[in-house]
Amino acid sequence: MMAGNQARRIWVLGLCGMLAACGIGVGIAASAPAARTAPAPRQAPAASPATPLFAYYYIWFSRSSWSRAKKDLPLIGGYSSSDPAVLRHQIQQAKSAGIGGFIVSWKDTPLNDVRLRLLMTAAAQEHFKLAMIYQGLDFYRHPLPVSKVAADFVKFRDEFAPSPVFFRVDGKPLTIWSGTWAFSYDEVAQVTRAVRPGMLVLCTEKNVAGFDRVASITDGDAYYWSSVNPATQTGYQAKLDQMSQAVHREGKYWIAPLAPGFDARMVGGERIVPRNDGQTLRTEYATAARSSPNMLGLISWNEFSENSHVEPSKHYGYQSLDVLRTLHGTPAPNPASPTSSPAPALSPWPNVLRLSAFALALVAAVALLSYARRRHSHRRSGHRPIHR
Repeated sequence: MMAGNQARRIWVLGLCGMLAACGIGVGIAASAPAARTAPAPRQAPAASPATPLFAYYYIWFSRSSWSRAKKDLPLIGGYSSSDPAVLRHQIQQAKSAGIGGFIVSWKDTPLNDVRLRLLMTAAAQEHFKLAMIYQGLDFYRHPLPVSKVAADFVKFRDEFAPSPVFFRVDGKPLTIWSGTWAFSYDEVAQVTRAVRPGMLVLCTEKNVAGFDRVASITDGDAYYWSSVNPATQTGYQAKLDQMSQAVHREGKYWIAPLAPGFDARMVGGERIVPRNDGQTLRTEYATAARSSPNMLGLISWNEFSENSHVEPSKHYGYQSLDVLRTLHGTPAPNPASPTSSPAPALSPWPNVLRLSAFALALVAAVALLSYARRRHSHRRSGHRPIHR
């Protein structure tokens, strides 16, 4: 029996080796007991992968933008938001880290409209979702004329929102109005009244009182809080929880913020929130996840002026995307370079060659088994094989 088992073992190992050489994987159960491993350390609770994770995204970049107020630069170089290859590459990178969509910053200008349409095309090609955040304040943080805001929302509803690329809740495309705190109740109502029957419009209020002021004329709150320091602001979790409770009490939609760090000194700010090797992002993710969000709002994909970007960069590399993969439970494929050619069509010949190799391996394995059996038979009958 021992010799017979040995022959069979030789045959199995030989077959597996041949199959492996052909590129065909075979698993063999180990005979030794598996080593005991120490239990994994407890981690902060994370949002369910079913909770959408969207990143705020900006389309304002030209190639000259990168020479102004930037401490860090994209790993792919100083790009233009009008480059379709860059847009598609960014979407592929975002998807690789579990980001399901971009909340794209927009207001109606000829250039923004062109870039939004380019982004919509790239997102549709990659089966990626978009939402829109309307920039209601100008460069100096002053509110735009309410007539301009109202006209822009109507244009977005009519020309962009019907596209299936936009993320929908109960069939309605999701939009956000940045800067609602700078507008009166009547002004907010003037804008939302015209578009809310077919579109969600979330406000961006910074506290419960602000949300309560406009709760009846908006569809929830997307709190854009990029400058919080979770290591020093002890009331951070409580504030997000209070905001969430207020929004959900009204039956509205809550987008919880998280960021990897912050440094706006190049654009006149003073606050610095260090990244701490990804720990800031881990903490903010867990804090946002605990606030029962309908969506996680990552600040940001590419806000390089405030250094809240997670896009791979020359200073931080892929640090933030690697952290997000761990937190959101997503495998990390290798996105193509933005300048690379499309992958060639797959040819059937590799599979044909593998099947041929498998057949040859099988014939060789049968021959090996026959040889092992003859050898065993000779040994049992007292004969030795003849060597020439």
